[in-house]
Amino acid sequence: MKRLTLWASALVVAMTTTIAASIQDVPLKDIDGKDTSLKAYQGKVVLVVNVASKCGLTPQYTALEALYRKYKDQGLVIVGFPCNDFGAQEPGTPTEIKTFCSTKYDVTFPLMAKLHVKGPEQHPLYLQLTGKDAKFPGDIEWNFGKFLVARDGTVIQRFSPKTTPDSAEVTSAVEAALKAK
Repeated sequence: MKRLTLWASALVVAMTTTIAASIQDVPLKDIDGKDTSLKAYQGKVVLVVNVASKCGLTPQYTALEALYRKYKDQGLVIVGFPCNDFGAQEPGTPTEIKTFCSTKYDVTFPLMAKLHVKGPEQHPLYLQLTGKDAKFPGDIEWNFGKFLVARDGTVIQRFSPKTTPDSAEVTSAVEAALKAK
């Protein structure tokens, strides 16, 4: 029975991925459980980040928020995707995650519902970001992996979890993406 469930989950993921023409079309839920997608940010540069509240890299929230505030008026959106796939480092409920992010790190960028970035329950968004046909294929290594998405919805760069949001590598890529119209 477990095998059948895994097969059915894989089939649903494959069907959803086939239906979505781009990552902007993949159905998502925001942190409050409302239906959305990255299409809500069409025309903006998006930094997609899988986040966690109890990780050694959690202090990256500070740099993510600073990056967001510095460039949001130029068209940057950072979208955080809470994930509990690595060492159970995001065990919280949506309310707990929102409270933690806003009180501890003053996060104002959008947060989505918790999802899986790897394994048999991998969300279709991350299947498109990391699957064999992706521009930057390969499993997510840990929390705070980052994908930079151009205004037209194409993925243009991938950054490892240890590459901080305030690094020259990330900042220069964001600036270049914002200048491209």
